[in-house]
Amino acid sequence: MLLHKVSDKDLVSSYINGNPVALDELVNRHQSRVLAFINSKVRNIQLAEDIFQDAFFKVIKSLNSGKYNEEGKFLPWLMRISHNLVIDYFRQNKRMPKVAQSKSLEDFDIFDVIGNGEQSKEYDMMEDEQTQLLRRIIAELPNEQREVLIMRHYEDLSFKEIAEKTGVSINTALGRMRYALINIRKLLEDNNVDLTIN
Repeated sequence: MLLHKVSDKDLVSSYINGNPVALDELVNRHQSRVLAFINSKVRNIQLAEDIFQDAFFKVIKSLNSGKYNEEGKFLPWLMRISHNLVIDYFRQNKRMPKVAQSKSLEDFDIFDVIGNGEQSKEYDMMEDEQTQLLRRIIAELPNEQREVLIMRHYEDLSFKEIAEKTGVSINTALGRMRYALINIRKLLEDNNVDLTIN
């Protein structure tokens, strides 16, 4: 199948049905336009790239959780997500300038289960077996993917900082994180584990 000829709607369906390459095509198809929009607001290309990456992680979260219902309107939906993240950035920058740039991935279901600090005590009591399984799954990730995941979610580093620490481009860091989430999703499904917290 020539993915560049496939509609956004069909690419979304293909990804939901287990084809990770469809997501790559969506990223490549809309990256220039969305990145230009974000950069026009923040006037900083590196920051714009970070926000763009967080936007696509919101996309991944919505698609993986079955919450996507923008039938045939993928690009406007992506633009709304990007716009909201820009607003979030400026709010956080004014009120909490020393805090990590974006919390858009903090509520990704699997990381809610791991938790940290006080939150983890609750899950240790009621989800100990699932938490241990998830940790084993994360340990099975390729080293490069696991490294980026830990830096992003546990060290609160931006993708720019991750790229600098690992000596790769921001897009490469994004790709590693994206495939880490895809691999975790697949391994969870293979183990018949649903870690969604409502």
